[in-house]
Amino acid sequence: MPNVYSRALKAHDDNNNEGIRLQKILAQAGFGSRRKCEQMITDGRVEVDGELVTELGTRVDPKKQHIRVDGSRVHLNPNHVTLALNKPKKVLSAMDDPKGRYTLADIIGDKYERVFHMGRLDYDSEGLILMTNDGELSQHVMHPKYEVEKTYIATIDGKIGGNVCRRLVTQGVQLDDGLVKLDHCAIIDANRDQTIVKVVLHSGKNRIVRRIFGAIGYPVRRLVRTQIGPIKLGDLKSGTYRVLSQVEVRSLQKEVGL
Repeated sequence: MPNVYSRALKAHDDNNNEGIRLQKILAQAGFGSRRKCEQMITDGRVEVDGELVTELGTRVDPKKQHIRVDGSRVHLNPNHVTLALNKPKKVLSAMDDPKGRYTLADIIGDKYERVFHMGRLDYDSEGLILMTNDGELSQHVMHPKYEVEKTYIATIDGKIGGNVCRRLVTQGVQLDDGLVKLDHCAIIDANRDQTIVKVVLHSGKNRIVRRIFGAIGYPVRRLVRTQIGPIKLGDLKSGTYRVLSQVEVRSLQKEVGL
């Protein structure tokens, strides 16, 4: 049976066609097909302004009203954009540089207004950087409270064994700014001269992977970040970017508690 809030909204709809149908908003936000979103509403999984809504056809204003699915906030701002960019070496993780070096802005151009990067990669490192003009999302992704998991592929000078990886996970390494442990470390390939390692960690400290391996005597020759939280670099070409889908943005928001 529809609750009071649903009936009130339905009565309002009979006299006013303003707003967007709730199932359409959910579909645009990446929750699935229109039919699937209708089922979510009738199943009692959707709230508007803190009240359960089960009436199909309910219209809401996503700019003024708060929508939640299974307790998680639904974000839908047509002016917001989130990008995945594959940073090459010798590109500065900044939007401008007084020294005239190549920056992220040189890759994305001026198509999007007020887009900025969520975190950095050092000048000689490569791989995934996320960019957005959604200030709330950026604050959560970069906040130490959430410490989003990041994955790297590191090419290291010298041959290391599995015991080194295990020690970095179980015991960690003491750096100038504290003890750091890896969440995961696996050797992908190794020969007499170098080792390729997959590294996963939460820390967002500056040059953290290079400092970890450098501290135990294995300088990093090449470093590529391949994943941030649920977002993967995939086959994105170096020096290019793509717009994240609503499903990807929603998964990132969920990762950081939005």
